[in-house]
Amino acid sequence: MSAAINRLLEYRWAIFAAALASCAFILLGGLSPLLGIIGFVVICAAMTVPRPQALTKGMAASPQPAREPWPPLQSIMDALPDAVVAIDPASVVVAVNGAARKIAPALRQGEPISLGLRMPALLAAVRRAVATGKAERAEFSERSGTERWYEVHVVPAVLSPPSSRSPTHFLLTFHDQTQHRRIEQMRADFVANASHELRTPLAALSGFIDTLRGAAANDAPARERFLPIMQMQTERMARLIDDLLSLSRIELREHIAPDTPVELLPVIREVIDSLQPLAKERGVEISLVLPAQPLKVRGDRDELIRVFENLVENAVKYGASGKRVDIALETASGEGANGGEAKVAVRDFGPGIAPEHLPRLTERFYRVDVEQSRAVGGTGLGLALVKHILNRHSGRLSIESTLGAGSTFTVALPQTRPAH
Repeated sequence: MSAAINRLLEYRWAIFAAALASCAFILLGGLSPLLGIIGFVVICAAMTVPRPQALTKGMAASPQPAREPWPPLQSIMDALPDAVVAIDPASVVVAVNGAARKIAPALRQGEPISLGLRMPALLAAVRRAVATGKAERAEFSERSGTERWYEVHVVPAVLSPPSSRSPTHFLLTFHDQTQHRRIEQMRADFVANASHELRTPLAALSGFIDTLRGAAANDAPARERFLPIMQMQTERMARLIDDLLSLSRIELREHIAPDTPVELLPVIREVIDSLQPLAKERGVEISLVLPAQPLKVRGDRDELIRVFENLVENAVKYGASGKRVDIALETASGEGANGGEAKVAVRDFGPGIAPEHLPRLTERFYRVDVEQSRAVGGTGLGLALVKHILNRHSGRLSIESTLGAGSTFTVALPQTRPAH
């Protein structure tokens, strides 16, 4: 009723004109009063009926509830443990979950995937999947501190209502293959290095055994001379195997940063106490320069002990002629999340190292003097262990040496900010 009244008001001037026309016809005798009144009512009724165009316009203008995506893509992807990226057929990123952002922080919703992932093999797999509508697979590696490997599956998916048959999106799932690759590399390295390094002691043991079974079977002095050498070679093989296994274990976990707070001074004191017998045997004095304040880092205590054991033991063995090893702890200021760096410098006063050897000292089995290294029981893996442990701890090793004046090995580790 109110709608009809509003309609009459909207056309009030037209109705007034129709009423005047009806009255004129009645007065002039052209119409009977009854017909004039009926005509007037018909005109008013016609004006109050909405036109079809007006109905259409009103329907288009009325707000319609927005249709929710089917299914709710972002919430599903956020619940997945693996890294997942969704793109449309134009290779534009539609959704990215948190795990994928850690792999490729440059990915942005609404931008082409090629801007956030510059991996030729992966982008080629995406192009093939979009062109054929079939699943594709790719592998790529990236280096951000440590090298990591990923396997990516590009799978077409229908993410519109079930009535749609053709792929509306493509899902990229990333699988971290780092540990698998490291295991394979560890196996290959172990076979190559162990076969090379174990050949000499095994050959020596085999020769001594043949001699003791043959010509020296009843030669007591020869037996007494050979047995200590055989024991030394056996111990060397045991150290070599222990270092190889330790190195392999560290490499497998190198991409996982430790988060346990460790104070460095007790670690250094424990290392010095354990190496005092060796230092006394070589006539070397170990001195310690204490820091002005406690140095605390996030790390694995056993691995940090291994680092400083290797450095101090090397200084005592190879710098024994200097008769002194200095260990200094200090802090360097810094900004950001960490409170600067904790530094530990191990200095010997031995013969020093020639400059051409310094860049290669942390390579596996690299030795400046092979004979001297074997004579003091070295395996050639100590500094490689140090390097990989420091990589895991986001630290670094610097080496300074002058021929005839000794060497300084300095470890720098991110220091945790003291609590206020």
